[in-house]
Amino acid sequence: MPLPKRVVFGTDHAGFTLKEILKKHLLAQGIDVIDEGTFSEEPVDYPAIIRKACAVVLEQNCPGIVLGGSGIGEAIAANKVRGIRAARCCTVEDAKLSRQHNDANVLSLGGRLLDPELAKKMVDAFLTTEFEGGRHMKRIADLE
Repeated sequence: MPLPKRVVFGTDHAGFTLKEILKKHLLAQGIDVIDEGTFSEEPVDYPAIIRKACAVVLEQNCPGIVLGGSGIGEAIAANKVRGIRAARCCTVEDAKLSRQHNDANVLSLGGRLLDPELAKKMVDAFLTTEFEGGRHMKRIADLE
């Protein structure tokens, strides 16, 4: 699967530093980045930022990446948005499977937990792995 043309980011303050690293990584590959915030390490409440990023994912029909300290709360917030299937991942294999089996459209990462090089590999895997469809289609439909 080719890389997408655009990716949306949303983060809280704990994910800000990793977000900036990942943005540069994607921009270097020619991918347009939409950044819905936050824009510093100043503490913020993340749910509204995550909802805004997810709305853009749906409007633009492109993947999203949300980040926090662990990525857990961000995944929960994202999954409250109808049409979003966010997966909080910790390994490259998680990122691949979230796409292959769950057709995830948002990747959630922990900025305080992941080495940036691993996070880059996870993002690349997420963005280049196709949904397998088939037996998974019924399950995905049931989630909606």
